[in-house]
Amino acid sequence: MLSIHDFLKLRHQQSVIDVRSESEFAQGHIPGAVNIPILTDAERKIVGTLYKQQGPKEAIKEGVRLVGPRLFQILEATEKVAKEQDILVHCWRGGMRSNNFSWLVSRLGMKASPLEGGYKAYRSEVLRSFELPFKFLVLSGSTGSGKTEILQALKNHGEQIICLETLANHKGSAFGGLGLGDQPTTEQFENNLYETISTLDLSKRIWIEDESIAIGKIFLPQLLWKLLRNSPLVKVNVPLDVRVQRLVIDYGNVSIESLLEATQKITKRLGGQHFNAAKESLLQNDLANTASILLNYYDKAYDKAITSRDQQIIAQFDFDWHDLDGFVKHNLKSLNK
Repeated sequence: MLSIHDFLKLRHQQSVIDVRSESEFAQGHIPGAVNIPILTDAERKIVGTLYKQQGPKEAIKEGVRLVGPRLFQILEATEKVAKEQDILVHCWRGGMRSNNFSWLVSRLGMKASPLEGGYKAYRSEVLRSFELPFKFLVLSGSTGSGKTEILQALKNHGEQIICLETLANHKGSAFGGLGLGDQPTTEQFENNLYETISTLDLSKRIWIEDESIAIGKIFLPQLLWKLLRNSPLVKVNVPLDVRVQRLVIDYGNVSIESLLEATQKITKRLGGQHFNAAKESLLQNDLANTASILLNYYDKAYDKAITSRDQQIIAQFDFDWHDLDGFVKHNLKSLNK
């Protein structure tokens, strides 16, 4: 059995196999792990019912009977992942499934080291990481300012970043998920966030974008979000016309139907008159006017929210989106004085 700390050190050198069922894996898993279930969802349900009704002995026997026909498939899949190297394995608690798997693959001469405490131990490390003393520098700006791109440019200049919207696969507004595909579960988002955190030097500043506690369907860890909300702010001021142009480019390939559906979600906050005007512009395929109407609402909401945090603003920079690299370089020099 490997401790969680030894496991975390080795996982970048050895393949990780998650032997939990497919739905457990889909709910949340260690990034980079490969799912080779010992018991599938259907099999696990059968074994669990039998355990409750007739006890562990009958449940184990039934489990062996169910898995038997798939043993060859399990071994073949493991060989492909292992590539003649030692592997790491885990189940939920580091119990029967990972131990049985390790015994099975050892018959082929493969060494599989189970994680003590299983995926549950990994999740404890994930949740603990959100309590760390981060030195956040929060990048703030109105909708359409391009905070994600600015963060990436900061990274290119050697700065540490956490890009929440990239990890969440969502841009944060009612329109934020359009054209991006499915979001991860909140649990998987937390795992991915932990992986980013584990690469950072916490003694140095970390740039992070200003976000509400929810990004699409994902909720940020409470403690981390509270720290974000109380950290120093750097505010980027991008002209309205530039933000309109950027939004037209961002959403230009999204169908009118999808844009209209997203607009309907904020009808109450937008107001009937503004919603009807936005709808009419959309139906005429006038995305620039639609963006202007919507930004009127989003800008008012942003201005109201940022006013209560005025004292946290340590710097403001105007940016017209000409020469991103030069903008970042110049303002980093200003901040570092």
